[in-house]
Amino acid sequence: MNGSEEGILTVFCGIDWAERHHDVAVVDDTGTLLAKARISDDVAGYNKLLDLLAEHGDSRENPIPVAIETSRGLLVAALRAGSRKVFAINPLAASRYRDRHGVSRKKSDPGDALVLANILRTDMHAHRPLPVDSELAQAIAVLSRAQQDAVWSRQQVANQVRSLLREYYPAALHAFQGKEGGLTRADARVILTLAPTPAKAARLTLAQIRAALKRSGRTRAFDTEAERLRSVFRAEYAHHLPAVEDAFGQQLLALLKQLDALCHAADDLATATEAAFHQHADSEILLSFPGLGPQLGARVLAEIGDDRTRFADARALKSYAGSAPITRASGKKRFVGRRFVKNNRLMHAGFLWAFSALQASPGANSHYRRRREHGDWHNAAQRHLLNRFLGQLHHCMKTRQPFDEQRAFTPLALSPEASDAQT
Repeated sequence: MNGSEEGILTVFCGIDWAERHHDVAVVDDTGTLLAKARISDDVAGYNKLLDLLAEHGDSRENPIPVAIETSRGLLVAALRAGSRKVFAINPLAASRYRDRHGVSRKKSDPGDALVLANILRTDMHAHRPLPVDSELAQAIAVLSRAQQDAVWSRQQVANQVRSLLREYYPAALHAFQGKEGGLTRADARVILTLAPTPAKAARLTLAQIRAALKRSGRTRAFDTEAERLRSVFRAEYAHHLPAVEDAFGQQLLALLKQLDALCHAADDLATATEAAFHQHADSEILLSFPGLGPQLGARVLAEIGDDRTRFADARALKSYAGSAPITRASGKKRFVGRRFVKNNRLMHAGFLWAFSALQASPGANSHYRRRREHGDWHNAAQRHLLNRFLGQLHHCMKTRQPFDEQRAFTPLALSPEASDAQT
C-alpha cells in the first residue's frame, strides 16, 4: 500500500506469472486499473516492474504489496529484496475469486493479474505475506527439500529395481531385501553390478564376493557375509532363457546407474543439510525434542522457518502442519476430521518425528498408548502426538528454552503458557 498525508491513495499490485513473461496489474483502493504491463522474465523485466511500481508511489519506506501465485523464483526474490509484502495466493483460491467478477468462465493472463490485485484490495487481511526468514533458514529449506526429493526419487528407483528382480532374479531379493536399506545398500549395488543375472551370481567365488564387499565400504564380517551370499546365489531357482535373462541384466544395470547416482546425491545433500542446520540458532532447541535428529530437525525448520511473526499462536502452526483437526458443521450435522490442505512436507516429517519419539520418549509413548486405548487408529494417534509436539515446539521457540520431558508430559507440572501451547 502507498499513501500520502493529504490524500491517501492505496495501491495494490497483482502479477500473473508464466515461464517466459509475466502480466502485471496495478489498482487503487476503488478497484480502478491504474496500469497494466507485460514484463519479461529477466533483469530488464524486473527493472521495468520496479519502475512501474515507483511511478505509482512505491518507495522503500512504503512499498506496494504484491500478489502472485507462487512463492519461489527469481521474480519473487527480487520483490522480497526490501521490506515489501509479497502474498503467495493459492491458484485454487485465485480461481474462486475470478468467479466473483463474472460467470462466463472467461480467462486471460492480464485478467488474472487484475484478479490478484483485487484480492489484496478486498481481502488482504485474510491472506498472509511470505515469511521473512533469515538467509540461513532459506538455504536450509533449499537443501532439506532437495535431500527429501532425492530420498523419494531413490526409493522410487529402488522400487523399480525390486519389481525387475522379481521378474527374473529372486535370489537378489532373498540376499538383500531383509537387510536395513534393502536394495539401496552399497554392498547390494556393487554386487548386483558385478553379477546382474542369476547365472553370473551363481558363478561368483568367495574371493570375488569378499572383494566386492570391501569395495562397497564394508569393514567387518567379510567371510560370514560372503558365505551367506554364495549360498543364496547358488540355491535352486527358476530361470528365463539365457538371452532373455541377459536382456533383463542389461535393464538392471541401467537402473543401478540411476540408483547409484541418487544414493550418492542423497548422501551428499544430507551432509550439506546437516552442516547448515547445525549453524542455525534454533538447531539446539529442535534437537532437544525426542525423535528429532539433524535430518528431521532440518526438515521441520525448513518448513516453519525462523520468522517469529509467521504463526500468531500454536494453533496456527498446527493448522499449517495439518495436525489440528478441522470441523465441518451445518445444521444438525457436525464432522471433525483431518485436514487435507496442509504443508505436506511438514506433515511427512512430522509423522517420522512422532514415530521416532515413541522409542525415545516415555511420555510420548504413554500419550500414544492412551490415544490408542481411547479408540484412535495408528495414524490418528500419531497425528495427535504430533499436534502436541508442535504446540510444545511453538512454546519452546517463543520462550527460547529446550524441550523438557517432565513438563511436556506431566500436566500438573505444566506452566499456564505451556499448557495453552498444547491445546
